[in-house]
Amino acid sequence: MTEPRHHPRKRYGQHFLEPVWARKLVAAIAPQPGDAFLEIGPGTGALTRPLAASGAPVVAVEIDRDLVARLAAELPPNVTVLSGDFLALDVLPILFGVLPQQPAARARTGEPTGGSALWRVRVAGNLPYNVASPILFRLLELQKATGAFADATLMLQKEVADRLLARPGTKDYGVLSILVQLEAEVTRLLALPPGAFRPAPRVRSAVVSLRFRPPTVSIADPALLERLVRGMFTRRRKTLANALKPLAAEFGVSSEGALAIAGIAPSRRPETLQLTELSRLVTVFASAGR
Repeated sequence: MTEPRHHPRKRYGQHFLEPVWARKLVAAIAPQPGDAFLEIGPGTGALTRPLAASGAPVVAVEIDRDLVARLAAELPPNVTVLSGDFLALDVLPILFGVLPQQPAARARTGEPTGGSALWRVRVAGNLPYNVASPILFRLLELQKATGAFADATLMLQKEVADRLLARPGTKDYGVLSILVQLEAEVTRLLALPPGAFRPAPRVRSAVVSLRFRPPTVSIADPALLERLVRGMFTRRRKTLANALKPLAAEFGVSSEGALAIAGIAPSRRPETLQLTELSRLVTVFASAGR
């Protein structure tokens, strides 16, 4: 008897990827020997199955308990399905705990063994539109703390992808653009029509690749950078002199004075700042706080 079809749940923002598009996505990911995958939101397993077919270990995190039970029963033994919310789950100890001690391809080369550190951990996922930004910030948090990931290939609402790729001086440039581009090279891989999903969303989607690497500029205090950009972009229509006033007051300096030391005109707007300029501003505030 055919198992009943899973009905997408609106509270989880479920839009399941059609198999033909999952195959295109796996082709773009191009799994290699020694890869291991952390999949966020496997849903019905459209992406999980072709990833697993490459032979790579896959750890898939799914919030919907009904789907967890179904996936655990259907997927091959190189897939581990975790039940829980990616935003709340301490996923890395679990991930490294279930990986085999060494990638088989590397073991054949005679390279030194060292457990899970030899795996190249890659992230993949069809992110629910309603929590895509929090998931991206959580990935950045994990990456900055551990350096665990090589890259992430993610399906997102086109508007979120546009923000990830946005350059200074554009309307999409903001907190997400800055914090992600500091830690990764961002590339758009695919554009997906609404029909690539079931049920079809009312918006277009895109697949982006985040290739993690060391920050392109030195940041004296990463936590302060995040405070600074979040504060500025809540007042993005204001000049920098006005947008930075609340933060400057906390540090006992004037926003105009801090901008002068950083060599930035106070009449500029937050969305015009380059990463190098933000780095200088963070250094100024960090020095004022000592």
